[in-house]
Amino acid sequence: MHREYHKWYSEHLNKEMELLIFGLSGKPVLLFPTRCARFFDYENWQVLDGIRDKIDQGLLQVYCVDSVDKESFYNDDIPGEERLKRHLQYENYIIREVLPLIRLKNHDPFLISAGCSMGAYHAVNAAFKHPHIFSKVLGMSGRYDLTYAPGHFNDLLNTHWSEDVYFNMPSQYLSNLADMSVIEQIRRMEIILVLGKDDLFLSNNLLLSKLLQERNIQHQLHLWEDEAHKPWYWKLMLNEYL
Repeated sequence: MHREYHKWYSEHLNKEMELLIFGLSGKPVLLFPTRCARFFDYENWQVLDGIRDKIDQGLLQVYCVDSVDKESFYNDDIPGEERLKRHLQYENYIIREVLPLIRLKNHDPFLISAGCSMGAYHAVNAAFKHPHIFSKVLGMSGRYDLTYAPGHFNDLLNTHWSEDVYFNMPSQYLSNLADMSVIEQIRRMEIILVLGKDDLFLSNNLLLSKLLQERNIQHQLHLWEDEAHKPWYWKLMLNEYL
């Protein structure tokens, strides 16, 4: 499997950022890491083995990006407002730095956004906020409102709420989305949500699915047995849905 390593100083994050590219051609996949994980973890956890054949056959080219979750949503030393600000800087890094690299390396216009767990939030939020850029989104085991705190999971904004919070939580802003041009762009996208029936994020996924249905946005919601919130399951999900 062809593998490339890239590193540069991000002007939006003011730090060096790294990523890995797997494959030489095919539909580009922007793959976000799990909670506080690194750009190399999907490779180390053998998650990418689920799509190794598709990568080797030139059907998919995967861009495994790094995260700044420890500096944003999982930084307990700063208030919720600052956590979101850091996240928005990360989003600018993805849209204004990583995507140009993808377009330089790959001319296929069909761009896929995907991620597992916290990466699913990043993938879905990026796709819904920029539907003119993405053709497909795959969210696996995701939570799409980070202020929602089921079980042992915390409100990652520490009770902070603002318009910026609202416009970065898909299951919040979809509830009032009325801009038909944006809705039509989202309707053109292939949307797949998948998680285990015992996942604590199930109710949030059901809510997101309901909101999409109310706006006649076609999508798929697949429920797997058990919690299915582990790398072994994500490997199978990638194979099934990418």
